[in-house]
Amino acid sequence: MTEQTSFLPTLNALLNLTATVLLTFGYINIRKGRTQTHKKFMLAALGVSAAFLVSYLIYHYTVGSVPYPYHDWTRPVYFAILIPHVILAALMTPFIIAIVWFAFREHFDRHKRLARWVWPVWMFVSVTGVIIYLMLYRL
Repeated sequence: MTEQTSFLPTLNALLNLTATVLLTFGYINIRKGRTQTHKKFMLAALGVSAAFLVSYLIYHYTVGSVPYPYHDWTRPVYFAILIPHVILAALMTPFIIAIVWFAFREHFDRHKRLARWVWPVWMFVSVTGVIIYLMLYRL
């Protein structure tokens, strides 16, 4: 890890945590019928997640893969979290684009139907991103 990139894992975890908070408030607001507030939170979550993706790609382009350093009981737990996190993160990106597209085109029936699946996955990826950071860099 270089001096220029050493802060990126912490930044990435903070971006994931921020996305989690924004997604939660977006969900709460749509449940309360506050569509404009929901829209603002969800667009903020989209922006924060996009910033995460850029930061993540820069970091891993620079340092490569970071192996899990522990060979104890936490290792299988780490991989049980990491594997679905990586798979779901890769799969959900086009679906996030689709739900945003549906919302902007005012196809709210499609947006809602797809968001029921995408939102929990997005939450899972954001939360597990923080857990992975904690396990990899703070244990």
